[in-house]
Amino acid sequence: MTTTKKYPDNITALYARLSQEDALDGESNSIANQKKILLKYATDNGFPNPTFFIDDGISGVTFDRPGWNEMIGLSEAGKVKTVIVKDMSRMGRDYLKVGYYTESFFAERDIRYIAINDGVDSDKGDNDFTPFRNLFNDFYARDTSKKIRAVMRAKGNAGEHLCTNPPYGYMKSPDNKKEWIVDEEAAAVVKRIFDLCIAGKGPMQIAKILTANKVLTVKAYYAKRDGNPMPDNLYRWDYKSITGILERPEYTGCTVNFKTYSKSHKLKKRLQNAPENQRIFLNTQPAIIEKQVFERVQELRANKRRPAKQAERQGLFSGLLYCADCGSKLHFATGKNMTPAQDCYRCSRYKSNTGDCTMHFIREETLKLFVRQRIFDVTAMFIDDIQGFQKIVYQQRFTEAEKAVKRQRKELEQARKRITELDRIFKRIYEDDINGTISHERFLKLSAEYEAEQKELTESVQKEQAAVDTYEQDKSDFDSFAAIIRKYVGIRELTPTIVNEFVKKIIVHAPDKSSGHRRQKIEIVWNFIGELEQDEDKQTVERQRKSRTA
Repeated sequence: MTTTKKYPDNITALYARLSQEDALDGESNSIANQKKILLKYATDNGFPNPTFFIDDGISGVTFDRPGWNEMIGLSEAGKVKTVIVKDMSRMGRDYLKVGYYTESFFAERDIRYIAINDGVDSDKGDNDFTPFRNLFNDFYARDTSKKIRAVMRAKGNAGEHLCTNPPYGYMKSPDNKKEWIVDEEAAAVVKRIFDLCIAGKGPMQIAKILTANKVLTVKAYYAKRDGNPMPDNLYRWDYKSITGILERPEYTGCTVNFKTYSKSHKLKKRLQNAPENQRIFLNTQPAIIEKQVFERVQELRANKRRPAKQAERQGLFSGLLYCADCGSKLHFATGKNMTPAQDCYRCSRYKSNTGDCTMHFIREETLKLFVRQRIFDVTAMFIDDIQGFQKIVYQQRFTEAEKAVKRQRKELEQARKRITELDRIFKRIYEDDINGTISHERFLKLSAEYEAEQKELTESVQKEQAAVDTYEQDKSDFDSFAAIIRKYVGIRELTPTIVNEFVKKIIVHAPDKSSGHRRQKIEIVWNFIGELEQDEDKQTVERQRKSRTA
């Protein structure tokens, strides 16, 4: 380790450490008290060049501490002759690593170490109790970690925010530090980032746009808001920051707890928790992004779009087109020497020459005309007769679902009654087992059967409830689609934003040339409402077989 400070060659290192948990013990472990004890001991015993190395607010289970690292670096350079601590726990609470430093590292470099309160002095020989003290210090850290985790789990299960600071776009309420309120200036940037993603921009492109527009980065914004020194790069956004913002469900107004976990209190690395182990609490703070917009962004992010290799052009429908025959995506094909009229989409299974699919494609210009016309048709249906349009949507999407939901609700009620009944049966056969009314073997057999039935019913209830919840959400989605229609009445041309807000996916069939014309069926799956059944001719584009725009 290198350091800019100049030190003498015969240092007496006075090491003091205090973690946040240790601070709860009171003044006896404070840094000021440790420094006082260490300096007095060094002075009274004539140790030369006493030099303090301090780590304040850092846990003893980690040895990656600035003060400790500096002292170890000087020890490796041969400048440290003695290390003095108040007690062994100040050195650390990982008994294996403490043992390494005291029994190997210091011994190999002929460094004397002293723990004042524990009566440890390496020059006076081994202290048989030192390994036990180190082990007890490790147990203390483990026990403290369990207590902290228990407190955090209780808070998390109660729906409290577990992160210290709110995400960018929110701030703590001045009236209640546990409550998040919208930071309007930052929230405007968050909304812009989501709008750019809906418009077809990726994190890298969004970062470049914000940088070019001189939008303060998250770090720079916080520094300006809180009156702290400004960083060097005020406007250089990183794509990772954009990705982090786009993936935070908290912007929809919910709280997501237990997203990560650590395997041990000694490991800093956080691992992603499985979705079923996370807890989501709705409406815990004002939403910055509508839930439907957030979900649409996640869909677009799952279907990442990249410009074609031959040219820096990106297809308007990239990521949305699927082959009706094999289910694969249709890839955008263009080139530097190709005109926009020649740009097209081709089935990826055929393009890769695997032979799994037939050669079929569709021109982008043709698709633009078709999709725009379909949007006009749907808008006209809505404007002419809103109630009639709603009825069509419900009939096509919800009539069968409603029948299924009625059945599922009935099954749910029956399953819950049976689960409650099984609880009573468990209690009764347990009492019969205790009283000797039935044999213990019979009890074990019955209880195993009832437990299996109850587990199966519980899983069934969860699935059925999820289906009912989905149905209820689907009914509210109609209003969201209606809002999109009103927003884009009278559009003259398609933009990525319009396409992404209206269209969930487009299914392209292989062309039929049997009639001498190139007829090609296209199905559009709309966001929120799914497919709308229409006349076959309205779902088909037709061109002369030899037409160059076919």
